[in-house]
Amino acid sequence: MPVHCQQSPVLAGSAALVAMGAVVLYWAKPSGYGKTFVYSFLTRGRSFPVAIIFSSFFFCLGNGLLQSYYLIYCAEYPAEWYTDIRFSLGLFLFLLGMGINIHSDYILRQLRKPGEIIYRIPQGGLFTYVSGANFLGEIIEWIGFALASWSLPALTFAFFSLCFLGLRAFHHHRFYLKVFEDYPKSRKTLIPFIF
Repeated sequence: MPVHCQQSPVLAGSAALVAMGAVVLYWAKPSGYGKTFVYSFLTRGRSFPVAIIFSSFFFCLGNGLLQSYYLIYCAEYPAEWYTDIRFSLGLFLFLLGMGINIHSDYILRQLRKPGEIIYRIPQGGLFTYVSGANFLGEIIEWIGFALASWSLPALTFAFFSLCFLGLRAFHHHRFYLKVFEDYPKSRKTLIPFIF
C-alpha cells in the first residue's frame, strides 16, 4: 500500500487512471454523486429535503477530493498491477456492485406512481433476498474500489460505507417488518441468507 505522496501529480501508470476513472464513473451514475441531484428528481412521491441534498453534496465532494488526491499525488502502481488479482477482483466487484446498485435503485423508483407517497414492498433483483439491495450494491462497489486501488483512503471509505449503509439497511428492514404484515420473513437485511 503506497504511503509516500509527491507534490506534483504522479498518475504514473494506467492503473491509477483506471482507479480515477472508477471514481468518476461512480459519481456520474444516477445512484452515485448524481444521487445528490439527479436521483431527487427521478424519485416519485415525497420530495427530498434541501438539507439532505446539500449535506450529501458536501460529503461526496469531500470523499471525491480525498480519493482523487490520493490517486493523483500518492498512488504509484507497477506496470504489472493490471494482472494482479487484487486489481482484477476489485474491478470486477466494483462493476458488479455498480450494476446491483443501479438495478436496485431502478426497482425502488418504480414502486410509486408520480405523486404517490405510499410505501410498497420492493420485489425483484436482490430485493428477493435482502431488504437493502441498493445498500449492498454500494458496499460491494467500495470494497471493490478499495481492493483495486489498494489504498488506505479507499479502504477507510469502504469500512465506513459498510457501517453507515449497513445500519441504514438494518433500519429499512425493521421498518418493512413493522409496516407490512406480508413482508417476506425469509428476506434478510443486507447479506443474502445470512444477515
